[in-house]
Amino acid sequence: MTVSEVRKRYLDFFKARGHAIIPSAPIVPENDPTTLFTSSGMQPLVPYLLGEPHPEGNRLADSQMSFRAGDIEEVGDNRHTTFFEMLGNWSLGDYFKQEQLPWVFEYLTDAEHGLGLDPQKLYVTVFDGDESAGMTLDTEAVEIWKRLFSEKGIEAELARIGTEEEGYEKGLQGARIFSYGAKKNWWSRSGTPDKMPAGEPGGPDSEIFYDFGTPHDPKWGRECHPNCDCGRFMEIGNSVFMEYVKTANGSFAKLPKQNVDFGGGLERLTAATNDNPDVFLIDVFDAARAVLESRSGQNYRSQTSVEKSFRIILDHTRAALFILASGIRPGNTEQGYVLRRLIRRSIREADKLGIKDAVLAEVAEEFGAAYAEHYPFVKEAAQTIREELGKEEAQFRKTLSNGLKEIERMERVGAFGHISQDSDLKIHNRVDATKAFHIFQSFGFPLELIQEELGRRGLLVDEEEFKKEFEGHQALSRAGAAQRFAGGLADHSEQTVRYHTAHHLLLKALQIVLGPEVHQRGSNITSERLRIDFSYGTKMTPEQKAEVEKIVNEKIAEGIPVIRTDMKKEDAEKLGAEHEFGATYPDTVSVYSVGPLDSAFSIEFCGGPHVSNTSELVGTFKILKEEASSAGIRRIKAVLQ
Repeated sequence: MTVSEVRKRYLDFFKARGHAIIPSAPIVPENDPTTLFTSSGMQPLVPYLLGEPHPEGNRLADSQMSFRAGDIEEVGDNRHTTFFEMLGNWSLGDYFKQEQLPWVFEYLTDAEHGLGLDPQKLYVTVFDGDESAGMTLDTEAVEIWKRLFSEKGIEAELARIGTEEEGYEKGLQGARIFSYGAKKNWWSRSGTPDKMPAGEPGGPDSEIFYDFGTPHDPKWGRECHPNCDCGRFMEIGNSVFMEYVKTANGSFAKLPKQNVDFGGGLERLTAATNDNPDVFLIDVFDAARAVLESRSGQNYRSQTSVEKSFRIILDHTRAALFILASGIRPGNTEQGYVLRRLIRRSIREADKLGIKDAVLAEVAEEFGAAYAEHYPFVKEAAQTIREELGKEEAQFRKTLSNGLKEIERMERVGAFGHISQDSDLKIHNRVDATKAFHIFQSFGFPLELIQEELGRRGLLVDEEEFKKEFEGHQALSRAGAAQRFAGGLADHSEQTVRYHTAHHLLLKALQIVLGPEVHQRGSNITSERLRIDFSYGTKMTPEQKAEVEKIVNEKIAEGIPVIRTDMKKEDAEKLGAEHEFGATYPDTVSVYSVGPLDSAFSIEFCGGPHVSNTSELVGTFKILKEEASSAGIRRIKAVLQ
């Protein structure tokens, strides 16, 4: 089946059983400052599960767009994705286990109105109880499942497992129903019963697994069981029964109004209908996967490393498509940072496949076509998506190429020291934080990419030491203000330092927009704003000011390292370094470049202090005022807001 067929059959099935079909909530929450993305079908409905009446009634069903940033590092196997759709049905104080479990089972196994899955391939889990909370095995769910399987001619015995670790010892035992403790089969917003505050609702859940029949891999544990990570079983649905409330004395009482929340991963359910555990072989990935095969000259199934790269690109580009279509742009904070990380990881994997020029916009276009009918907002944002992906890819590919060459050079000359292949990685293969910071400072590699690249070489980057190096660099940079010359700063506060660096970006942007004849003729920088006086004879147009703002904000978004280099004055002049008109400089000067000297966006004589990376310029650059200062001299006042 296709994704569209599975989704439609689900919504039609529950509509026929009195459920109102509600639209997906935005993937970027509108009124929830506590989270960056909608991460589950339940999340937008929590207020209604807690008692607020829903305008559509007490029976609901939907397909909810979801994104889990925590799964980024997991992507690469055959089932994990960051973006996914969660099929859900909800009872707000209406039906409960006796109705819900049979409906879900019918949807999964009925060939005419559901998915027609073979019930022999379905296994289920239930809540084993929690002695500390005074709760016993969920016998009601057990009996319902036994009856449902029996009606299909399948004997369904119960195996009491307990913990996931115990599952690797006890194994399947010829059972069909498996009971696990609170860590696996209990839901509350706070986790297990012992962590729940008084007044918090929660309850047991029952998960459904599909058996793909692949051989058990003993590296995960001696025996296989439904929650085993070997790949034989895949969770395709989970029914949460919000049945209890924690009382003030720590005990649990029955809720007067009990709710049901079912969630089933659309991609995983579609994979089950195809009896193939690789979710990246379902139809919505086909056209995008073909683009990568064509551009790389490699087959998706050719080898494990190629498979992994394909999966990361496909997942991350699809996720980026929906995030961009939701109005988020690549940046260095919050959702923008996650988006940029997705894009940059995709570019890195494309590079591994031998794709050396822009490809993400082409991949995204195929995803846009696959989702255009069900999610028209993606189609409406097609041009923006192309432009943003193209711009971000062009920016990062240059950085990536230069940075990887530097890592290879450092490895070649032994800069990382001896790499032991058989020793404890954490003790013997640790990278000097100064070496890792050099890569960050010179090429703008984010820490996670540095860790990934050095990790491939058997090296470990200590995050805490890296952070100390970063903070030390900031302190050193700021201390430079007390050295040779002040550089036009009224004070050395953190915000003033930001404005000083922004001043460099502004001057270069003015030269790009107005012409190379523009030069600085004075400056004044405070914690409130920056001011630059520059040579130019006429008033700037609104279009020119907008273009300057755009360039500066683009360079902030790129996260370019700001590098100090001490050199002979004549060498700096040969590089074309900008300097203040009429100023006298010593024979040896400090030059600050935005980017490495051989490819810098700007180069200036300057004493500092500066931020170490343009990503530290928090806010959006905005020109407040542009006016005449004197004959042939214009003045701009600007802020980061």
